[in-house]
Amino acid sequence: MSRVLAVIPARHDATRFPGKPLALINGREMILRVAERAARCEKIDDVLVAADDERILRVVRDGGFKGVMTSRSHASGMDRVAEAARDSDAEIVVNLQGDEPLMDPPSVDRAIEPLLSDAALNVSTLATPITDLKAFNDPNVVKVVFDDFHNALYFSRAPIPHNRDGRPSAPMFKHLGLYVYRREFLIKFSRMKPGVLEQTEMLEQLRILQNGVKIRVVPTDKDSVGVDTPDDLKRAEAMLDA
Repeated sequence: MSRVLAVIPARHDATRFPGKPLALINGREMILRVAERAARCEKIDDVLVAADDERILRVVRDGGFKGVMTSRSHASGMDRVAEAARDSDAEIVVNLQGDEPLMDPPSVDRAIEPLLSDAALNVSTLATPITDLKAFNDPNVVKVVFDDFHNALYFSRAPIPHNRDGRPSAPMFKHLGLYVYRREFLIKFSRMKPGVLEQTEMLEQLRILQNGVKIRVVPTDKDSVGVDTPDDLKRAEAMLDA
């Protein structure tokens, strides 16, 4: 079996929410809640937090998890994950965002499965159905369309697919910010230059598609809540209490 490592990138000084990884969700730091979710995944062999601040590392280690210091100059969480995974002996790396405290562990396991069963596949991710037109039209909700083999055709902040004639609509899917990479491809990806699609939409997964690499999309009925603001934190707390 391939060794699977979950790497959770955590940046302390996020522009919209400084100190976000250490924000408390019902009395427990968010970064620990994410790590605990990762540890519950049956297909993940090890969990590592990739931080840019000693305060995060202290909380992570006191909480019983492994942590590593990474550069403060990374432009994205993917770059931070790539640095942390570079010296690992894992074949597969799960990029589990540090601001996704509600990610469903069985869904993460299902996202890992395609790389375990298909040696030619380098990337997989998750998507969940959209049933709310407000979310469908929200540019902060990233949409994805995929082919009959569940390979991504495109990701966009725009509402895709567009229902031109008002006929019965094709399924609408929200992209969930989790990626599963083959480690060798992740290192290669981190060195690719952003293309025009990524620069236009500000979505780094478009760099993968523009370079002709398939992304397998695994549907799940379990949505997640990314925490970007203090208001998002309150939503996450309410969902944990539900």
